[in-house]
Amino acid sequence: MHLGKAWPWISTVARLGLAAVFLIAGGLKVTDLAESGRAVNAYRLMDYDTAKLVGAIQPFLEIAVGLLLLIGLAVRLSAAISALLLVVFIAGIISAWARGLQIDCGCFSKGGDLAAGRNTAYGLDIARDTGFLLLAGILLWKPRTRFSMDGLLMGER
Repeated sequence: MHLGKAWPWISTVARLGLAAVFLIAGGLKVTDLAESGRAVNAYRLMDYDTAKLVGAIQPFLEIAVGLLLLIGLAVRLSAAISALLLVVFIAGIISAWARGLQIDCGCFSKGGDLAAGRNTAYGLDIARDTGFLLLAGILLWKPRTRFSMDGLLMGER
């Protein structure tokens, strides 16, 4: 089976899917930056002031990457930033799990410490983010996509 002509379409689906992920994740956090900071702080990997700063920057970074992917501008660079963010997110979840923390990852929610009796979903969170990492990997490998600014700038139709 030869996928040569299909790759731009496969990459387009990966690009738009990853764009949706980052736009939704960032959009859910950008309306409450203080809550985003508390979610980062729940991982207990940095002091509170640093977590607050990371929590304030993260939604804007996610939205920026999502927009770049959506319009298809600097696809390989956007995919690389996405991959880096996803590796950091996965490492953070693994760290929380290994240390026995009972937190919501905050990926698509407010995040933070879980109420008593609620269970973590670390395995599912890691599997989901690994799937998103696969999408970023596709774009790093085959960044040429349909309906993209990169394509327009290169004279493709």
